[in-house]
Order: sequence, then C-alpha cells, then structure tokens
Amino acid sequence: MSEYWATFKKVLAGMLEKPMWAMLLLSLCIISMVYAKGTVWEMPVAVVDLDHSSASHLLTRNLDASPKLNVVTYDQLGQAQRDMGYRKLYAVVEIPVDFEKKMLSGKSVAIPVFGDATNRLPNGQIQQNVLAAYQQMLNQYEVELMMKSQFTQAEANVVLTPMTGLTLPLFNPGISFAAIIFPGLLVMLLQHSLLIASVRVCLMMSAQGRPKLPVVLGALSALVPIWLFLSIVLFALWPWVLGYEQAASIPMLLLLTFPFLLAVLGLGRLLTECIRRVEMIYLTLSFITTPVFYISGTIWPLQAMPGPVRFISSLFPSTWAIKAIAGVNQMGLSLREALPDICMLLLLFAVYSLASLVLTFLRDRRLLSRFIHRGSQH
Repeated sequence: MSEYWATFKKVLAGMLEKPMWAMLLLSLCIISMVYAKGTVWEMPVAVVDLDHSSASHLLTRNLDASPKLNVVTYDQLGQAQRDMGYRKLYAVVEIPVDFEKKMLSGKSVAIPVFGDATNRLPNGQIQQNVLAAYQQMLNQYEVELMMKSQFTQAEANVVLTPMTGLTLPLFNPGISFAAIIFPGLLVMLLQHSLLIASVRVCLMMSAQGRPKLPVVLGALSALVPIWLFLSIVLFALWPWVLGYEQAASIPMLLLLTFPFLLAVLGLGRLLTECIRRVEMIYLTLSFITTPVFYISGTIWPLQAMPGPVRFISSLFPSTWAIKAIAGVNQMGLSLREALPDICMLLLLFAVYSLASLVLTFLRDRRLLSRFIHRGSQH
C-alpha cells in the first residue's frame, strides 16, 4: 500500500508541476468556438428574379426574413453561378418567368435552386428554408383566393392546415447540428488526451524495469483526479459558457465520467502491453482517433452501421460514454436509464485490465524461460 501511495503522489505532483494536460483546454477553446453560435446563420443566397411580379417579390422577402439566409439579388444567372463557384454564395434561387401567372392559373411551377452540395449542412438548411418560404407565400395566396370566395379567415386556415404538427425538442432544445457533434467531440478529446497520458506514464515506468502492480495502479490512479477536473470543465463549465442547455448536475456528470476514465486507462495499459515500441504506440494513437470518432455514433447512427463495424465500435469506451453523457446531459435521462452504458464501461475496464495482465504474465514467462534456457546452455 505504501508503494501505491508513494507512486500516486509522485505522478500527481509531476503532472501538476508540468501541466501539459492544460493544452487540452486551449485545444478545446479553439475547436469548440466553431460551434459558438449553435447553428448556421446569415448564409448568403442569391435570388435571380426573372418574373418581377408581386409573387416573386413576396417570395424574395420571405427568404430574406429567414434568420439563416442573407438574400443577395442578381440580374443574371451566370454571374450568380460564378460567384457560387468562388464560394461567395451558398446557393442560387432562380424565380422563372411567368411565375405568378402560372401559380394563379393552377399550373405547376418549378423553382430551380442551385446549391453547393460539397457542404451538406448549409445545403440542407437552404433547401428547407426555400421550401418553407415558398409554402408560406403559397398559403397567403390561397387564403386570399378563398376569402374572395366567401370563406372566412378561420375557415380558410382550417381547410389549408387541418392538422397542426407539434415538435417537442428533446436533444438540446433550440440547438441543432452543433449540439449533436459537441458532446462527441468533448468525449473524444478527453479519451485521446487520457490515452496519451496513460501510455506515457506506463512507458516511463517500463523504462525503469518491470514495475510492481501497486506501482502501476498508483501511477494510473494519479491521472484520475486531473481528468475528473477536466471533465467538469468539458461537460459542465464550457458548454454553459457557450450557452448549451444541460440537464445533468456536476455530481451526476462525475458519476458518468469516472467509469469512462477507468475504461480509457485500461485501454491505454493494454495498448502499451501490445505495442512495446514507443513510436508505434504514438502512431497508433494518432491514427485511431479519427476513425473512432466516426464509428462512435455521433455523426452516423450505430443502428445503420454494418455488424462488424458496430462490434468494433462497441470495443471503445467513447461509444458508450457519448451515449450515456449525451443521454443524461442533453436528453434529460436519469442515471438509472444510463446504467447499462455505465456497466459496459466497467466491463470494458475489466476486460482491458485482465487482457493486459495476461499479456504481462505471458511475456514474463517467455522471458523467464529464455533466461533459464540460456543458463542451461552455459
């Protein structure tokens, strides 16, 4: 026990004396400021009005009234397309000739929209806003026509919209794409930084010979208080500064983060035992971070992944941590409902730890047998 506490104090003091882990906070500030606004606003969109009617002007005003669009009028389609090629615009909306005449006569009208499909998020937002603006304008015209046919305002509204849909936001109300990516980004930053720190500590101990188990436990345990502090900053303080809605308290976040940190420490220990060369370990950590982020379920749902990919995803702590932390902190789930994910994190910790102990035992046994074999030859 004395060896455990001595190593714990030594490693913790070394980490506090040279707080390289604080670079994670700087990295977080730089990366997360991309999502400071919460969603995409004021995207420049060109409108080429070839009809110059009251209906086309109304459609242009409806588009410009959207907070996500900033309408720029053009006289020629070619110039607007050239500016979109230079990334000055996200999309071009062309209002065709005789737009109002065809609409009043009941004929179908096609409104060409040229979008920049290389950027999926703005392109999808613009499509929704164009459709909403057109539907709003169409409803206004239909209400006017029905009122001319002796319908009242209330009757016209009932005929046009007999059912009203109600959407209850469960995942960060009022925040869209950024709220989905942000928790996963924070978990991946925490996992990657702790993996690097745990591997570094294990390598430093291995350089001095085979360390005893209490020494290994003491060194790895010294990382837990620091990364618990980082988890409070990442999952509670910084989202609050950026204005993200949160449902979990700090003690609840710590209860979710602690098994995640244990699982990551177990994974770091296993990687160190599997790959003994220092340069290969750091190359491995560099190459696995981005793939793990994509298969963690943050960007693409796990249910839509092939079976082998889902199995590989389930082997990483970040997959279960993202699900648990996002569910409790963003969707308001209780700690009891996140219990299966917590159990999976503890199971991963046990499996990683057992596998690293088995590898250590087998390696020591081979080294011992080689030593005995060489001794018998002499």
